[in-house]
Order: sequence, then C-alpha cells, then structure tokens
Amino acid sequence: MITERTFRVPNISCAHCVHTIERELGELPGVVSVRANVADKLVTVEWNDTLVRWEDIRALLQEINYSPEAD
Repeated sequence: MITERTFRVPNISCAHCVHTIERELGELPGVVSVRANVADKLVTVEWNDTLVRWEDIRALLQEINYSPEAD
C-alpha cells in the first residue's frame, strides 16, 4: 500500500538541501517519490509501506541532519 506524508523540516535553507533530501530518500527501497520545497520547508514522501516504514525514513533524515519536526 502506498502511504504519503507531508512534514516540515526546519533545516531546509537552500536548493542544495532540497536536492540532498530528494536524492537520499529517493535511494531508499520502497520510496516512490520525494518532493521538498525550500520556501515552506515542507517535504512530501510517498512510499510503499510493505517495503519501508516511516521510522526508516525518519531515521535516514536524522542521519543526514534534516530531522522532521516533531509529530
């Protein structure tokens, strides 16, 4: 099943940040799409929840220093 989540990432400050987030998350098996926006600091991720969990996505974001805001 495909799951979609939009969340705020306060550390997004430039196009390089957007590129890094989209590239890193896009490499996770099961991630279908990633869209990040520098203006509103929002990231939208779609993933196949039989292949990857939200916890895995969150952990990768924390690892690359783009932690999502607390839920």
